[in-house]
Amino acid sequence: MIKPVKQTKKTWHSVLTPQSLIIVLLMNLLLAACGSTEAAIPAAATDNNRADSSSLTLNQTGGTIRIYSSLPLTGSSKDQSQTLVNAMQMALDDFGGADKTVGGFKIEYVSLDDATAKAGQWDADQEKANANKAVADLDAMVYLGTFNSGAAKESIPILNQAGMAMISPANTYPGLTKAVDGVTDTNEPKKYYPTATRNYFRVVSSDDLQGPAMVAYAATVTKASRFFLINDGQTYGKGLADAINREAKRRGLSVVGSATIQGRESNYRDLARQVRTANPDFIFFGGIAQQQPGKLLADIRASGVRAPFMGGDGINNPAFVKEAGVAGEGAFSSIAGLPDNQLPAKGQDFLKRYRAKYGAPTNYTIYGYEAMAVALNAIKTSGKKDRKAILDAIAKTKDYDGLVGKWSFDANGDTTLTDFAIYQISDGLLSYRQQSQPGK
Repeated sequence: MIKPVKQTKKTWHSVLTPQSLIIVLLMNLLLAACGSTEAAIPAAATDNNRADSSSLTLNQTGGTIRIYSSLPLTGSSKDQSQTLVNAMQMALDDFGGADKTVGGFKIEYVSLDDATAKAGQWDADQEKANANKAVADLDAMVYLGTFNSGAAKESIPILNQAGMAMISPANTYPGLTKAVDGVTDTNEPKKYYPTATRNYFRVVSSDDLQGPAMVAYAATVTKASRFFLINDGQTYGKGLADAINREAKRRGLSVVGSATIQGRESNYRDLARQVRTANPDFIFFGGIAQQQPGKLLADIRASGVRAPFMGGDGINNPAFVKEAGVAGEGAFSSIAGLPDNQLPAKGQDFLKRYRAKYGAPTNYTIYGYEAMAVALNAIKTSGKKDRKAILDAIAKTKDYDGLVGKWSFDANGDTTLTDFAIYQISDGLLSYRQQSQPGK
C-alpha cells in the first residue's frame, strides 16, 4: 500500500517569489499548449492497448512487485479456495520474511475472487475482469490461478498478450497445455496463446493422466468392467469424462452409457433410471462440487443402484460431502499428489504449521503454497522487475525441491509428477485409501 506523503505547514506557494510564480505560470501554459499533463501517467492495459503491455520491460532491480491470485471465494468453493489464499500468504511470509522482500523487491500479494453470488461459482466475465486488472497493473508480474479449468480458458489469452506468467494450483484440463486425441477440442492449446509464447504453467497433473489413474483403480481394485460416465458439461468435467472413456476403450472395457447434466436440474430421477437400466458396475462423474453431483448421487442411490461412484478432484471437496449426505457414504474421488504422511519432510512441516495457524487444510492447499513459491523463486532468480524475465525463469524450473516432491515443468508447462491419491467418504469424511497411477 502506498502511504500518503505527510505535508508540512509550509506549502510550495509560501516560498515562491513573484518572479518564480511568473515562471511557473509560463511553464503551465506551455504544457497546456503541448497537451494534457495526464499523458505522462501510464495508461491502463485495455483491449485497445494491451499489445503495448506485452512488450513492457521495466527491467528494474528494485521497487515493488505485485502478485495476483484469482480463485472462487464466493459460494461453496469459498472455504476450499481460502485455504489456497492462506497457503500463498504463508509462502510469501517464508520467502520474504517480515518485510516481504524477495530478490531485492518488495512483494505485495493481492487476492481476487473470480466467483459471483449470482453464479454461485466461478464466472467467466469476472475471471476476465480479474485478468484485465492484473494486466493493467504495471507492477504485476505473476498471476496465480485459476482453480477451475474453464476459468483458465478466459484468462490465459489475456495474460498471454501481456506477457504475464500464470501458474495454476488446480487446473487439470489437458487442452490448456496439450492436444490429446479424444479429449481436447480442435486447435487446443494453440488458441489460448495468441503470441505463440507459452505463459501458462500448473503444479498439478492433468486429466489425461487422472482419467487413466481412476480407471486403473476401478479395474484393478474393484474389478469393474462396465462403466457409466456422467459429466457436468464444463471444460474440466467433460475433459475428465473423455479421458476416462479413452482409457476404458484402450483397456477393452465397456462404457454402457453416458450423460451430461447442467448442474441446475430440479432432480435427476430420469437419469437415475437410465443408469439403473444400463446396469453398470461402476459410475464415473466428471465435474465440480458446485454442479450438484451430491444431489445426482442421492437420486441414483434412491433408484436402487449400488454401483460404486467415483469422481475426480472436482468432488474431492467438503462441499460434495455435505451435499451428498448419507448417499455419499462410500463414494470415491481422486486427486493429484500424495497423502500427508507420504509427503517430503518439508511438505509435512508446512501442513503442521498450517494447521497451527489456520486449522484444517484441504487437498489443494499445499499446491497454493507451491505455486506462490515457484513464482517467488523465479523473481529471485531473474533479479529483474520484468515480465519476460520472470516468465522465462518460471519456464526453466527444473528439479524443483518443493513441498510435494522434486519435479520440473516440461515443455508444455506441466509438472512431471504423475501420482494420484484415491479417497473414499467414510463416516462423512474424505479418507485416504491408496495411490493409483496411469497405466497401472
